[in-house]
Amino acid sequence: MLHNPAATKIAVEGLHKQFGELPVVGGVEFNVRDGEFVAIVGPSGCGKSTLLKMLAGFEHPDRGAVRIGGDVVTKPSPRAIVISQHGAVFPWLTVRENLMFGLQGKEVGDKAALADHYAEMVGLKGFETSYPHQLSGGMLKRVEIARALVVKPEILYMDEPFSALDALMNLKMRNELLRILQEERHTVLLITHDVEEALYLADRVLVLSPRPTRIQKVFEIAHPHPRRVSHPELQEMKEAILAELGLTV
Repeated sequence: MLHNPAATKIAVEGLHKQFGELPVVGGVEFNVRDGEFVAIVGPSGCGKSTLLKMLAGFEHPDRGAVRIGGDVVTKPSPRAIVISQHGAVFPWLTVRENLMFGLQGKEVGDKAALADHYAEMVGLKGFETSYPHQLSGGMLKRVEIARALVVKPEILYMDEPFSALDALMNLKMRNELLRILQEERHTVLLITHDVEEALYLADRVLVLSPRPTRIQKVFEIAHPHPRRVSHPELQEMKEAILAELGLTV
């Protein structure tokens, strides 16, 4: 999945964040290569979502910096789109209208054609004129992914995007995401509490410490896609990650 392993797309430089007297992020530092898929796991309440908000420009660090392609992130940018567990689909717009919403500087016909292309890419051909209330939870998540992709961001930040789905739909959406990333290259940073999800999707897994959070351990995943998490080496890695999180299997 890596496009250019040598090029740094995201540089995270010594991030610190404190809310009142509570230190939340305590010096996180790492790089993400261009085209790389990095997953971040950590104990509940360790500051994963706060870290993602700083990466995406929604929170400012007290110290340190985030750079995309060398440029310091000071606010949300169209270069990077966040897909969250909460969803961001407008209920009063059709699938096509939702996908057209973020497109600027194009003729209406061009916007509609582009929206329909991405609807088809995520498996929603035939549902372009449907409203969100007419779609299943899995289909709504596909709309959200398509809405992020249609504006052609360089980076996808994903905050537990499939956690609200049932186990079968969760697996289907993981496979759908991998298929899309084979067609269109993006740098992806995934926040997840699901170690198997991280092992299934990512090129690298970063394990965070308890709050104030730091990078505690890094796991490189050399297995190509499609991969089976049941592979003995990945099962060993899963146990090692769980041990880092203070859990045993």
